Amino acid sequence: MSPPPAPASATIRPLAVSDRLRLEVAVWSLDAHLADLPRRARVAHRREMRTNLHAAARDVGTAEALRRLGPTRRLAAGYLAAEFGEWQPRPAWRTASAIVLLAVLMMTELVTEAQNAFADGVRAIDPHATGTFHWPGFRYLIDDTTYTFTDGRYTSVGGAWTPLFYALLAAATIVGGRLWRLLPAWRRHHIDD
Repeated sequence: MSPPPAPASATIRPLAVSDRLRLEVAVWSLDAHLADLPRRARVAHRREMRTNLHAAARDVGTAEALRRLGPTRRLAAGYLAAEFGEWQPRPAWRTASAIVLLAVLMMTELVTEAQNAFADGVRAIDPHATGTFHWPGFRYLIDDTTYTFTDGRYTSVGGAWTPLFYALLAAATIVGGRLWRLLPAWRRHHIDD
């Protein structure tokens, strides 16, 4: 015995391309606000929201589905509060990225200026300097630099960042971005698996 045919009103109509785009904008807007969540949780929330929005858009129309959804920022705040707690400090990827970028730019500028100042100092003493000179760098942060001068012109080798610099950069990134807050969520997701 075959099942009875579905009524004509129960036929699922595909959404128009413009409607799909409007729904995707809402989905990715939520995803942008959830940037501090672990990747797996963000993907799950994104898929859930996409499925629910498509179902709602078929039932009540795209405009009404988006109106009922409300601001994605408020929805994201609820997800973040559920993940990290209401008043606890949350991890901030943007802050962590800014700390890394700023630290690397500042240290690069500082080292470049110091290396150029050392070379300029050698040339100030003897404009036609010839020989090998060593700049000790910044102890524990920058290795020494060796300058080889030939008639006032030079080449340099060295001046690399030390492992301590990288360790301090990592520590500043974790502390400044409050990335330690990801550990409890990471543990919860791995215990559930």
